[in-house]
Amino acid sequence: MKITQRVRKILANYESDNPGTKSNLARILMHGRLGGSGKLLILPVDQGFEHGPARSFAKNPPAYDPHYHFQLAVDAGLSAYAAPLGMIEAGADTFAGAIPTILKLNSSNSHATSKDQGIYGSVADALKLGCAAIGFTMYPGSDEQFEMMEEFRELSEEAKAVGLAVVLWSYPRGGKLSRDGETAIDVTAYAAHLAAEMGAHIIKVKPPTDFIEQEDAKKVYQSEKIDVSTLPKRIAHVIQSAFNGRRIVVFSGGAAKDLKGVLDEIRSVRDGGGSGSIIGRNTFQRPREEALKMLDTIIQIYQGKA
Repeated sequence: MKITQRVRKILANYESDNPGTKSNLARILMHGRLGGSGKLLILPVDQGFEHGPARSFAKNPPAYDPHYHFQLAVDAGLSAYAAPLGMIEAGADTFAGAIPTILKLNSSNSHATSKDQGIYGSVADALKLGCAAIGFTMYPGSDEQFEMMEEFRELSEEAKAVGLAVVLWSYPRGGKLSRDGETAIDVTAYAAHLAAEMGAHIIKVKPPTDFIEQEDAKKVYQSEKIDVSTLPKRIAHVIQSAFNGRRIVVFSGGAAKDLKGVLDEIRSVRDGGGSGSIIGRNTFQRPREEALKMLDTIIQIYQGKA
């Protein structure tokens, strides 16, 4: 695998990591049609665990089959496929070596009453399954956030010690946060910064709105004239908050939306300097050929061709 200068520059930002971890980061950064560009497009399929099978897959019944998602990610030329333990186990042999995988180690579910996550996978599972990275979700703002931080620290330390990369879903919710506050620009930038401080290699956050949740933050945004009037400018601010671009930050696709909404958002991520996208429901809930066409357009957007 020949590593491009762009990817070498990204890897150089991770100064404390061992060759194994950097190799696995390179596996992700060099794979697929965006390989070598410094941009990522990842398929995450943890929604069955989070929201239930019917809510996740009934719109496109072939998606009930774990092999469907592996094949979609491979055929689309994506950077990586992220999923919980059972989903990856169900296709691990058939698709061994076909695409870098990210083992999601924790999740919540729609029956939960607290803003917390349960751990159901391990670093040993990720190694056994040939994964390039582990994934973990943290809820900044939740009453359980500090417990999640401690869990992440232990798993991250173990993963890095054996050469795996670490992906952190940093999703503010719970506690005193308002519903609008979960995607507020100050809260999202803070979430990205927290993930960087905690040692994540790849950070996943949601595209931020122009709402500002914290009064103390609002004063600073106003006094320092931080421009958050457009989504590209808000994306740029989030990237700045993740060690001034020294960490990889990808943005979720969020709730299902029409094609124009998806593509406009992707262009904003690109124009703001985001590292890429991690899109689940907006792909696998569409018919396969429609999803492949959409993913092709997204790749072209990140390539500067659309």
